[in-house]
Amino acid sequence: MEASERERLRRLLDLAGRELEHLRRTDRRLFPRGRPLDPGDLQDLEEDEDLSERLDAFVARFGRLQDTLGARLLPAFLRAMGEEPGTVLENLDRAERLGLLASAEAWDAIRKLRNRMIPEYIHGYVDDPEELAAALNQAHRFVPQLAAFLEALRARLQGRL
Repeated sequence: MEASERERLRRLLDLAGRELEHLRRTDRRLFPRGRPLDPGDLQDLEEDEDLSERLDAFVARFGRLQDTLGARLLPAFLRAMGEEPGTVLENLDRAERLGLLASAEAWDAIRKLRNRMIPEYIHGYVDDPEELAAALNQAHRFVPQLAAFLEALRARLQGRL
């Protein structure tokens, strides 16, 4: 592996680690004591600036980390392993076969979930509180999987960097 490739992987691992820490902080603030959100929690979102900001941060940070891991770090990892990255789904299948992901299908659900959260919450307006609460709660349950994927990539790259 070339020095520039190693440096890129280091930077991506560092970036993903920082993004994960920010997501975890927001996750703890949005889901205190792991309590799921209820649609009623989102009824006064337009007036509750603190909740609105936490929700904005959670959705953005969840999407950003998912993008960094799946669209940037995983292809760089595959190149470092001497493989040519393919489509996102092909890369996820390869990550599952390598034991980095429990399920490529679950990761694809994470990708689709992000897209479910954004249309339901635009500029502080909630179109469907039940759908948004369900999507946010599901995203909350996926945070440990994002962390596990990052740790699996780190562990596999440990000796190479």
